Amino acid sequence: MHLEQVNAFYDFVASDQAIYEQYYNSCCIRGLFGVWSWDKKKIVNFAASLGFEFSESELDYVLFDSGAGTVQRSNGYQHVSAY
Repeated sequence: MHLEQVNAFYDFVASDQAIYEQYYNSCCIRGLFGVWSWDKKKIVNFAASLGFEFSESELDYVLFDSGAGTVQRSNGYQHVSAY
């Protein structure tokens, strides 16, 4: 199931600092006044490059409809996955 792929992807991203930084640098759009936006298409493509397969709508479901929305880093950083 692809929804499981979304969760597995975020578990993987949260478990490796180098991957997390690549994810952040590839998928985050930094706006004015400290506002960050996340590009769903870039997230899906980045995940696919790592072997995870899911759609933008499945990403939306996991991040918003399931009550998720954050990736907790083991080194204390917290990253909001929503955009």
